[in-house]
Amino acid sequence: MKTELHIPSDLKFLQVVENWLLNSLELELGDLVDWSHQSNRLRLVLVEAYSNVVRHAHRDQPNLPVLIRLELIDRDIHLEIWDHGQGYDLSTYLPPAPDDMQDGGYGWLILNRLMDKVEYRLQVSGRNCLKLQATLPEKAGAEG
Repeated sequence: MKTELHIPSDLKFLQVVENWLLNSLELELGDLVDWSHQSNRLRLVLVEAYSNVVRHAHRDQPNLPVLIRLELIDRDIHLEIWDHGQGYDLSTYLPPAPDDMQDGGYGWLILNRLMDKVEYRLQVSGRNCLKLQATLPEKAGAEG
């Protein structure tokens, strides 16, 4: 299954983005996945990725669309978030120290902790792409 969503850069659309992702996956996978656990994980990942585009890459430019692509192969999720921003140089990223109590800078850590693979590509055809991959574990007792 492949699908994509073009959505404005505005946090008021966050629930639309979440519902699109979770409903698409649930339609395809049904009871094979324990959604009570996986939906929270995927919601947090998507909130982090989409809100970063809105707050940083497209700051003050809600007219710029965000493109989100989803591909599902068996229980493997391939998610891409495309933006038109300046991009972020990951070589300058310093993870927050546990005792710093800082407000921001945790997004990259969250994404890498919750997903199996995280990749960020700067300026591919004038856009940036965040690629996220994970395999959803099969629900205990599920038969496919």
